[in-house]
Amino acid sequence: MPSLLIRCVIVLSVWTTTSSLQAALLRGKIVDDADGSLVPARMYIQSDTGTWYHAQSSLAKGSAVKYEIIRGPSQEVHTTLSAHPFQADLPPGRYTLTVERGKEYHTLNRKIDIKNQPVEVELRLDRWINMAQRGWYSGDTHVHRTMADLPNVILAEDLNVALPLTYWVTDSTETPAEHNRNREIIPPPKLIRLDHTHVIWPINTEYEIFSVRRKRHTLGAIFVLNHTKPLELTAPTVGPMVEAARAQNNDVVLDLDKHNWPWSMMLPPVARVDLFELTNNHIWRTIFQYTNWYPEYAATYMNLKMDADGNFTERGWIDFGFKTYYALLNCGIKMQPTGGTASGVHPVPLGFGRVYVQLDDGLIYDQWIRGLKNGRSFVTTGPMLTATIDGKPHGSTFTDFKPGKIHIVASGESVHPLKSVEIIVNGKVAKKIKPGNQTSKQGTYRSLIDTKILIEKTSWVALRCFEDRPDQRPRFAHTSPFHLEIANRPLQPHEEELEYLIRRVEEELKRHQDVLSEESFSEFEDALRTYKNIDVLAD
Repeated sequence: MPSLLIRCVIVLSVWTTTSSLQAALLRGKIVDDADGSLVPARMYIQSDTGTWYHAQSSLAKGSAVKYEIIRGPSQEVHTTLSAHPFQADLPPGRYTLTVERGKEYHTLNRKIDIKNQPVEVELRLDRWINMAQRGWYSGDTHVHRTMADLPNVILAEDLNVALPLTYWVTDSTETPAEHNRNREIIPPPKLIRLDHTHVIWPINTEYEIFSVRRKRHTLGAIFVLNHTKPLELTAPTVGPMVEAARAQNNDVVLDLDKHNWPWSMMLPPVARVDLFELTNNHIWRTIFQYTNWYPEYAATYMNLKMDADGNFTERGWIDFGFKTYYALLNCGIKMQPTGGTASGVHPVPLGFGRVYVQLDDGLIYDQWIRGLKNGRSFVTTGPMLTATIDGKPHGSTFTDFKPGKIHIVASGESVHPLKSVEIIVNGKVAKKIKPGNQTSKQGTYRSLIDTKILIEKTSWVALRCFEDRPDQRPRFAHTSPFHLEIANRPLQPHEEELEYLIRRVEEELKRHQDVLSEESFSEFEDALRTYKNIDVLAD
């Protein structure tokens, strides 16, 4: 791929500072290489000594949002800049400028020397793909950025839809309506439209239960998205809360958050959760760090990649999510994949992992939410992956399907070559395809898939792919499932999958004895009965 660095123009100014130790001024602008227009973006400035610096907007009408979360080796220090010139005061030294804008532009890296003269730079970002032109619009369903910052950040990340969790409670006795721990002013329940392709829905709630009746007892999180009024019920018990939320409008969406919170395997059958975060808030741009987040929940059959201490590797964590999701799908629990970052809490940019939803008539928010809920989607931390089965889009259900071959046509596109494209049928790799990795003029890669596979029983089918990156970080895309229903040939989980789900709930029942109310405890019993009444596949 031709170097992007040659597209950065550096112009030296004519005046000098009075001291070689005095900071010099870096001035610049970020533009789209296609037409030279100013674009919002995320910028990193780091000296060769490792010190981070922030830029600011050069104009009063511009904006710059500083973001700095450091957790050990995971350092996410950047500034999101509006589409205006920027500046930064920098001591003499050598610096690396890194500029990114969401997933659809190449990363730009530029080395500069600051001496005792100001420096001006023009940084030209090269878009490698335009998903909105193809009818695909991105979103992040786990957002902790403030309402004040979001207009700047959503544009800098080219994220089409943001769903900030403006209501948040952490105890089983707290209602979002009366005990919201988020102290900022909540906007009215109206769509905030920044332009025709970037919107914010401001009323969303996180129940993140760390205590039961004021005593420490972690359950986990569940999100209620796209509602209109503050929720007036506590959780647990989750059933009544979910029913009250869904009564607000037909397009309320329930998001599981992470799959290995302690209570997570109770929620899908009891709360009828809509979304499963296949790319979640432990997957960062920076170093993977949450290696020890309940590794004891991982099942032996999953054969996950763990480190020497028995904790998750990054790929192991991702596969843990995949295989938990597949087990739930095999139990007939139809959840759709989504992406959430928890940007605002974790060292990760907004929309680093995101979901794309396909729309026919541009970004109409209500249609985007319905598309998300119905699986017209794929998730990604890097590559783009779209597919059809027999000409039908992501999330399609084929009722009264007759056993036979299905025709899969798909496209995987990426900045780095794809390592693999896999067709998943009922949680197993049914076909592994060597990517073509045809190069484009932009130096990117495209792999076209045109194949057929045999379906003999009720099944779900999805595709996934991984990039082959120089840094070996596991960046992937995963489509939502297609469902093919065959009469008298039901979908069934494998025995080890069902045993895993049952074990997770049984362990919770033991832990909650004499802690939860009888009504809340009964929800775990209901989930256990649901799983135990499912017939397993005779392998």
